[in-house]
Amino acid sequence: MADPKGFLHTDREVAQSRPVEERVKDWNEVYVPGSLLPIVSKQAGRCMDCGIPFCHQGCPLGNLIPEWNDYAYREDWSAAIERLHATNNFPEFTGRLCPAPCESACVLGINQPPVTIKNVEVTIIDKAWDNGHVTPQPPERLSGKTVAVIGSGPAGLAAAQQLTRAGHTVVVYERADRLGGLLRYGIPEFKMEKRHINRRVEQMRAEGTKFRTEVEVGRDIDAKKLRKRHDAVVIAAGATTARDLPVPGRELGGIHQAMEYLPLSNKVQEGDLTVSPISAEGKHVVVIGGGDTGADCVGTAHRQGAASVTQLEIMPKPGEERGPDQPWPTFPMLYKVSSAHEEGGERVYSVSTTHFEGDEDGNVQWLHLVEVEMKDGKMEQKAGTERKIPAQLVTLAMGFTGVDRENGLVEQFGVELDERGNVARDSNYATSVDGVFVAGDAGRGQSLIVWAIAEGRSAAKGVDRHLMGASALPSPIGPNDRAMAV
Repeated sequence: MADPKGFLHTDREVAQSRPVEERVKDWNEVYVPGSLLPIVSKQAGRCMDCGIPFCHQGCPLGNLIPEWNDYAYREDWSAAIERLHATNNFPEFTGRLCPAPCESACVLGINQPPVTIKNVEVTIIDKAWDNGHVTPQPPERLSGKTVAVIGSGPAGLAAAQQLTRAGHTVVVYERADRLGGLLRYGIPEFKMEKRHINRRVEQMRAEGTKFRTEVEVGRDIDAKKLRKRHDAVVIAAGATTARDLPVPGRELGGIHQAMEYLPLSNKVQEGDLTVSPISAEGKHVVVIGGGDTGADCVGTAHRQGAASVTQLEIMPKPGEERGPDQPWPTFPMLYKVSSAHEEGGERVYSVSTTHFEGDEDGNVQWLHLVEVEMKDGKMEQKAGTERKIPAQLVTLAMGFTGVDRENGLVEQFGVELDERGNVARDSNYATSVDGVFVAGDAGRGQSLIVWAIAEGRSAAKGVDRHLMGASALPSPIGPNDRAMAV
């Protein structure tokens, strides 16, 4: 336990953000470097002796939060990272990107602001890198078995690292030119600088994991041949089929899926492009979708110099406090202001797009919308509320509907899909095809990064058991477990 009375005399304090006028001029992470170090020990000391740490169940990884809070309070960084790495392969990713369902489940949060678990986590891993406590962990002996992992997002990387450390020869296939999946080409640099991915990949290479970029299974290599080449396969290709908006005018120029827009700004930061071919500079930008991907589009548009940014959400504005239908310790859907929203723009709730209007050159100029309300379980338009807003660049950030069905991967493997369009799997993460497993969004559907890593670790255990008859690898969750996150 940390400070027995810390929660009584220490107020919650979070990482300090750089001034808006400064950070919108660059693509660096929004937080002031080193701002957590002076406060993190006391913040970790707010962790109370609650008896039953509900934060364990709030986190899909089952992170040992009270234990590493105690070590962080004592500034024993070596012990802290050992406890953190015991359940989480990549805390530098989750510490920056996870919405922290663990904090929603914090017992202190019943009547006080919860412990800043996420800030403590990212401080522990950053200190570990600085102090040389993150080193390659190659296996003592090889099993003679080979495993192919399709996709290098957080699920694929977690599965690959676990299986490599178990002694299997692992090859990760990634269709993009760089590793990281949506961490690389979906998450903007200002949320997580890509150097964090690069050094993890180098650690994994040193452990023995092999990587093949610009290889799309289903197109560049036949899935059946890949299955014959390896003793097992893990599909961790994500749920990349984006939900579209089939309304009149959708074909106009200037309307793009978020995952067409966001990766280009990442490529600019990688040095591949001088400027993005899809830029918000000087334009009235409309982002359709109120989630995290939509917020990423908002922050990107600010940095590109948009004339205005408007974010539309079909659902009503969430409340700022838990409602009776979202009691502690569940993960509540609350109104939140991300760093991108702090930087400006307008958020409009309970509206639906009816159609787009273009100019004589076929480019979008206006977005027509109407207010909506829920009646008898259905969204209905409110008469007399139609209006239009300027829109010279529109990004669609409305989520994803399942695994990619166009590249041949699903058909060539012959795996069954569930009713939601995800790859079906059993309690060991095995698909309907012998030796083929699935982890992350490809099997779960669009979800959180913490779920991706948890599923990667759990699928690795299933693969290891399949290959060796038993497995000593840790497994945080089963495929249908939901803990308290969504």
